Amino acid sequence: MTGTVVKNTGSSYIVRTDDYRDVNCKIKGNFRLKGIRTTNPIAVGDRVTISGGIDETNYIVSIEPRRNYIIRKASNLSKQGHIIAANLDQVCLIVTLFHPSTSTTFIDRFLATAEAYRVEAVIVINKIDLIKDDLEAIEYLDAVTYLYKSIGYPVLKLSAKTGEGIADLRKTLEGKTTLFSGNSGVGKSTLINDLIPGLSLSTAEISETHDTGMHTTTFSEMFEIPDIEKKSYIIDTPGVKGFGTLEFDRHEVSHFFPEIFKTGSACRYGDCTHTCEPGCAVKAALENHLISESRYNSYLSILEDSDDDKYRKGY
Repeated sequence: MTGTVVKNTGSSYIVRTDDYRDVNCKIKGNFRLKGIRTTNPIAVGDRVTISGGIDETNYIVSIEPRRNYIIRKASNLSKQGHIIAANLDQVCLIVTLFHPSTSTTFIDRFLATAEAYRVEAVIVINKIDLIKDDLEAIEYLDAVTYLYKSIGYPVLKLSAKTGEGIADLRKTLEGKTTLFSGNSGVGKSTLINDLIPGLSLSTAEISETHDTGMHTTTFSEMFEIPDIEKKSYIIDTPGVKGFGTLEFDRHEVSHFFPEIFKTGSACRYGDCTHTCEPGCAVKAALENHLISESRYNSYLSILEDSDDDKYRKGY
């Protein structure tokens, strides 16, 4: 029997079978010994085969090849990864520029990972209702929007609180399986509650002391969006603080920054790392303000990821 993993609690999984039944499943211990260097060998979105019957314990016995996935370094000091979700049409990176503030380094690291694993990315800037009367904040919002749109990323600006922009988000999700990810406190759960009335995912207030969010989602789960003509799904995931990249070759990191990769084709050396080599077109573009300094610094931060503790710091 085959189906799709729609929920992962860490110790068990719910698989929605192809005949639309939800089956509680486990994995056998030796499943973790097949060379999969991740903390979770099964992820939401995986297509799997299960064994067992109505009166038996059901086990996931195999996974179909993934067409893509999003992975980050596990939240411990190991070199293992944690697969956030698999078999995606796109990812919506939910960010906030104020209360709390999502750093551009976090955004860039996530976007680079999406590029590396061939997942289309949409940037969703939430909580724009907080800056309606703040001209300086509006200028920053416009600058961030312009930066990522100029690179080629779609950017949506909205407010889960007022409903502004939700219709545009719903249209973006139509007919697709979309991962929602971002820092804690950016409003992912509130957005999903707006899109799926009656779901009532838990939400929490922002910490006034640290201006950071608190975890309300404790496991990953896939939800179907109702009232859309084409089948559409959201995968909700726990919020993350930092985003540690994994499995990036030093000479390939620039491939995952579209504007740096494009400019780098004019470098004197084909294996230029865009750090200290002579004749570097990227460094020249940076000096002429044709490449964003924040993007370039994010690129450098990934090059420096050989420091195992770096990813645990706030970005």
